[in-house]
Parts: sequence; C-alpha cells; structure tokens
Amino acid sequence: MGRYLLASCKICRRNREKLFLKGARCHSAKCAIEKRNFPPGPKTAIVRKMSEYGRRLREKQKLRFFYGVSEIQMRNYFARALAQKGMTGHNLLTLFERRLDNLLYRSHLASSRKEARQLLRHGHFAIAGSTVDIPSILVSEGDVIAVREGHISFVKEKLKQLKEKALPTWLAFDEEASSIRVLHIPKREEIDVPVLEQLIVEFYSM
Repeated sequence: MGRYLLASCKICRRNREKLFLKGARCHSAKCAIEKRNFPPGPKTAIVRKMSEYGRRLREKQKLRFFYGVSEIQMRNYFARALAQKGMTGHNLLTLFERRLDNLLYRSHLASSRKEARQLLRHGHFAIAGSTVDIPSILVSEGDVIAVREGHISFVKEKLKQLKEKALPTWLAFDEEASSIRVLHIPKREEIDVPVLEQLIVEFYSM
C-alpha cells in the first residue's frame, strides 16, 4: 500500500480523535474534529458494532497514519520490534519515536511530521557534521541534530520559539549551536501516542 494522499482530516474524523496530521491547523478552530466530530460519509449510514479484528485494524492504521509510514514500513518496524528484547508494543513505539522526522516534530522545529520530512529532504540538518536527508533514520542516545550552517533562515522563527516551548524529557536544546541532543531513548511513559499498542501486536500476530 502506498502513502495516503487524500484529505488528512478524514483520517482524524474516522478515528474520532486528533492525530495532528496538519500542523498548526490541528491546534486551531479550523480543525475538522472541532467542527465535525463524526465519521465522514452519509449521516444516515448504519452504525455497526466494530468487530475485534476491526478494532485491531483501526489501531494499526491509526499508528501508521500518526507517523506517516507505509504498510511495508509498518511491517518492517514490527518485525524489528519483535526481534528486540522487552515488550513488542513498547519497542514498536520507541522505534517510531526515534525516527529523525519525528524528532524534528517533537522538538518543535517542524509543525508536522510531513513538514519535518520536507525539511530533511532539502538537506537543512546534519548529524555529527554529516548532512542527513533521510527521514526514517533512527537516532541514538547522544546524537546531536544541528541546523546546517547557512540554513538557519529556514527554521529561524522555530528556533526563536524553542526557548519558550517545553521539549520532551528525552531531548535537549542547545541555543548557541542551534542543535537538539538525544539525552536517552524514550520510554513508553514518555511517548504521547493515542494508540493501544497491544492491539497492534495482536493484529500482526493473528
């Protein structure tokens, strides 16, 4: 399955909760959930009770859209999480949080993960002095993601606002170097994702 290219707001309406897919719009009164908090489609449609398979599928799709990955990527991440020690669901969420595009979003250098991917593909950031343009790169503890010299203007306003915004506990901002440091790999309680990961594990285990 390829990347979803249709209206993002319909995804949130279908799931009846905000997945923050459109950046600043999701925090305003223009958000579709604020205006039309009901599933898309005819209002006269019969509402059927969701099956157990449907619940698991819904949670899997919710996580996939939340991080903006394809079904193939989703399966690859699950296989990797399954091979690691610990709880598979927690491992899966941690892998997604370690994605570079997610890190830029979490650090407020991008208003959405889609915008973060665009900034990365244009080569505005570097890790250890080397330019990175792959959004799916997984960061590790101690990594420093810095804005490249000569590219500050593209995120100048975002950098000014960082001093006033709270970063996740696993990230730290260095104002002088215009960089973000990964203090440690995030734990489950530090990951704010509106999904029941155990249902996703059950979906791929069926």
